Amino acid sequence: MRPSKPNGHCAVEAPPGSAHASQQGTPAERNSQQLDSSRRSHARSDSAISGEPTSAGFQELQRIDADVPAAVERRLEILLTERAAQATALDPVFAHDLADRVARFTLGGGKRTRAQFLWWALRACGGGVGDSEAALRMGCALELIQTCALVHDDVMDGSRLRRGQPALHADVEAQYADAVSSPHRERFGESAAILAGDLALAWADDVLVDTELCPTRARRVRGLWSAMRTEMVAGQYLDLQGQTTSSRSLAHAIRAACLKSALYSVERPLALGAALSDADDATTAALCSAGRCVGIAFQLRDDLQDVFGTAEQSGKPSGSDVRSGKPTYLIAVAQARAEARDDHSALDVLRNSLGRPELSEDGLARVREVLVSTGAQATTEAKISRLTAQGMRHLEAAALEPDGRRHLRQLLQSTAGIPTAQNAPAGGPTASCPRTGSLLLTVGAEGASR
Repeated sequence: MRPSKPNGHCAVEAPPGSAHASQQGTPAERNSQQLDSSRRSHARSDSAISGEPTSAGFQELQRIDADVPAAVERRLEILLTERAAQATALDPVFAHDLADRVARFTLGGGKRTRAQFLWWALRACGGGVGDSEAALRMGCALELIQTCALVHDDVMDGSRLRRGQPALHADVEAQYADAVSSPHRERFGESAAILAGDLALAWADDVLVDTELCPTRARRVRGLWSAMRTEMVAGQYLDLQGQTTSSRSLAHAIRAACLKSALYSVERPLALGAALSDADDATTAALCSAGRCVGIAFQLRDDLQDVFGTAEQSGKPSGSDVRSGKPTYLIAVAQARAEARDDHSALDVLRNSLGRPELSEDGLARVREVLVSTGAQATTEAKISRLTAQGMRHLEAAALEPDGRRHLRQLLQSTAGIPTAQNAPAGGPTASCPRTGSLLLTVGAEGASR
C-alpha cells in the first residue's frame, strides 16, 4: 500500500487573468471573472490548500468514488451552461447552431470512461480531497476533447449517425433543409461540424488552463495534454491516410490504433491522474504501459464491433469501416492470411468490397465470412486477450492503493471487452481469467455510447 501523501503542499499557480485582470474588461467579463473566482474559492474550502481536509470534503470524495460518471456529469452541466450563456451573449445564431449542439452532444452520451481512468489513477496513486476538483475539471476537459474527435471523425468518415442519432453535421443539414440547396447544404453541414469540433477543443483547453494547479503539477499536466492532442491528430491522419492509400499493413494498423485511440482514450488519462497525485516515475510508467496495452485492445474490439455488431449496439450503421475502406488490424490480418494461403476467392471479396460505400448487406455478409474463414476474427480476439492480460500484469506491478487498483482493473477489463466478475455471465470467466472467445458480450453498451 502506498503511504498517504500530504496534499496541497505546493503553492497554487493562479490561472492567467485571475488576479489583477479581474479589475479589467467589460462589466460582463468582470462578472464572469468574479464568478470564476468565487467558484475557485469554494473549491478550495474543503482542500488542503486552506488547511486540513474537512469531513465534508471526505464525504464529497466518497460520493465521487461511488459514481464518478455522475460527478463528472454534474461538473459538465455547470461548465457547459456557462459556456452556452457566453455564446448566447456573443451571438444567438452561433449559440443555437453550434455552441448548444456541442453542449448537447457532450452531455448526451458516453460512459465518461476517460474521466474515470483519470479519477481512479489519481485515487490509486494516493490522491485525495485536495486533488478532487482539479481531477473532475480535467475529466470534463477530456470529455470535450472526445466530442471534438467524434464530431470530426463523423465528417471524415461520412457517417450520418452517432449514438443512434443524426451526426452533428447531418443535424445541421436537416435544420437548413428548406433554406439551402442540397450540394451547398451538405458542404455547410460539414463545415459547421468542423467548427463545432474546434469549439469543443477550445473549451477543453479553456477548462484545463483555468484549473488551479501548483507550478510543478501544472507543467507536468500541460505537457501531457499537449502531447495527447498532437497524438490524437497524428492517429486520425494515419487512419485517413491508410484509408486513402488502401494500406493493409499490420504495422500501420497497430500504429494508427495506438495513436488514434490507445493514447488519448486510456494511457494519457491514466498519466494525467498520476500527475495530479504526484506519482513517482515507476508507478506512472506501469500505469502508462497498462493503458497502452488495453487502449490498443479497445480499438481492436471496436473494429470487431463495427463489422460483427449491429447498428443498435454501435449507434451507427454496421460495416462502416468496411465501406469506407479503413485500414483496421482486422482487415490487415484477413488480407495477410488470404495472401499467404493464395486464397484468390477471399482476396477477390476484399478487393471488391473494401472502400465501397454502396456495398450491400449481402456483400458485407461475404466480408464477414472471409474474416471468419481466414481466421482474422479469431486472431483479433486472441490479440485483444493477450494485450489485456499484458496490461493487467503492468497494473499489478505498480505500487497502488488496493481499492484504486481494483477499480482500475475492472475498468481496464471492461474497456477491452473482457467480462469481469461484475459483468460476466453466470458460470463464465471472471476478472482473473481473460479468455479468447467472443468479445462482443460487453461491446454493445460501450459502442453505442462513444
